[in-house]
Amino acid sequence: MPRRSSVSARPGPPAARSPLRTEPRGTSDHHHLSSVDAAFLYLERPELPLSIASVSVFDGPIPLEPFVKLLERKLPLIPRYRQRVVMPPFNVGLPAWEDDADFDIRRHVIPARLERPGGDAELEAFAGRLLSSTMDRGKPLWDVHVLSGLKGGRGALIWRLHHALADGVSGAGLLSVFLDKTRRPSRAAVTTEGPHHKHGVFRPGLGGIIAGAVDSTVQGLAMAEKGVLGFAQSLLSGRMQTGLGELRALLPELAVSVERLPFNKPCGSERKFCWADVNLAEAQAIREAVGGTLNDVILTAVTRALAQYVKLHGESAVNRFVRIVCPVSLRNGDHHGDHHGHQNGEQAGELGNQISFLPVALPLDVRNPVRLMQAVTERMRVMKHAGAAGWVALLAACIAAMPTPLQALLWRGLPELILPVSLFNLICTNVPGSPVPLYAVGRKMIASYPQVPTGWDLGVGCAVQSYDGKLCFGLIADAQAAPDVRRLRDFICESFAELRDAAGVKPAKPQSRIPPRPKARTRRPKTAKAEPSLTPKAALTAPESVATEMT
Repeated sequence: MPRRSSVSARPGPPAARSPLRTEPRGTSDHHHLSSVDAAFLYLERPELPLSIASVSVFDGPIPLEPFVKLLERKLPLIPRYRQRVVMPPFNVGLPAWEDDADFDIRRHVIPARLERPGGDAELEAFAGRLLSSTMDRGKPLWDVHVLSGLKGGRGALIWRLHHALADGVSGAGLLSVFLDKTRRPSRAAVTTEGPHHKHGVFRPGLGGIIAGAVDSTVQGLAMAEKGVLGFAQSLLSGRMQTGLGELRALLPELAVSVERLPFNKPCGSERKFCWADVNLAEAQAIREAVGGTLNDVILTAVTRALAQYVKLHGESAVNRFVRIVCPVSLRNGDHHGDHHGHQNGEQAGELGNQISFLPVALPLDVRNPVRLMQAVTERMRVMKHAGAAGWVALLAACIAAMPTPLQALLWRGLPELILPVSLFNLICTNVPGSPVPLYAVGRKMIASYPQVPTGWDLGVGCAVQSYDGKLCFGLIADAQAAPDVRRLRDFICESFAELRDAAGVKPAKPQSRIPPRPKARTRRPKTAKAEPSLTPKAALTAPESVATEMT
């Protein structure tokens, strides 16, 4: 396990034009978490680490001191990064954020060096060890590991952030806060509110704790009532009525009990992490050729890869379905699941979790890639129109209306349940990243591979983020449930290439990772040999494209 001597930071580029809103003036040093945010604290245990993360690879090493100064200049934009979580006694009331009187950024920025030879295998192994651990709740729940020793003179940052602090969309927004859009680092302080002032620690008495618990319960009841009324109104809409009618056609396959896939086993505390990337322009061309959304392209590649993985383990894919849950942002108030990050360019508006979940059952036995994508698109459309994400959000609102001790008891006991069948097989999330290159202290970020937490009996999790013309896939897996997760990664790349070819989309030309050498001003002798090409082989659809970039 990696040491935690000095901790790190979270993602982000330009501060002045950041898509992430800074916290309002007068932010209290004792601000309560929402019920959804608190649930991630209650659920967490060594076998279920609940931090979101990303592995960012750069075209050069990240100098530690300039990087620390960069974060120090931009931290005032996010006061929550100086606050730690405080649990109430006996869970009477929700947890709260309070200023960390001993905050030291060097406890959050951790230098580390990869083992030789410093290639993608060593970086993946380091990331897996890091993501196997839970975060120290005695300090603000974020850190960043600054890695050196990468092959080819590259650099890397591994950002970690507890899920109680942000979801995937707001986490991606944070990445755009801490990084820059040009090689020239921003030097001016980005805060407009003056220096951060530490406040005294607030400790309410018993009466205050009880009053706060009653207040949070009343607010939860009010929100639940509002959610019920809002959802009831949406049920009367023509779109929802149509969706519910179409849902009847899917009831036979939805009624079938969920079959465990090879990796749906009780998880331990050891994780493996690997990644791949595909060309975003190719994915967009597939979407235009076949119809549907970018999220449908991703789900098609993942579903086809899962069918291959099932066969690899000696099981049949015939008449089988994979139950995938797709996190959906609710920042625009939508409960239908239409607004995946890639579809509307949504960016983080604020910290915290504002998500619901869209469940879908996808067939594993459709061999034709185009027909499979059509099946995926149709099922996703029906589930959206039927308001599946709204039902999940309504359930969450009802739980939030429960007294806080019962909420804590419910969430803490849930991972202890061993069900005869899985509720679902896999979480697959995709969030929008920057469409333009980002830089850390002058180093260009080549790729950023996201991570979604996994555990319980979900042995594999898949996260996808768009960045600078690529879709970056990050696969996290329990080391015992899916020791061969890299095979699944390879299947995703192969499945994407098969879908691209079946859709009649031409492969994009490989992009040069090294700028061409300028032409000499003097003429070379005719006998001189031509300069060898400096453009590396970078087939973005190949399973080892990341290794090519890093080495």
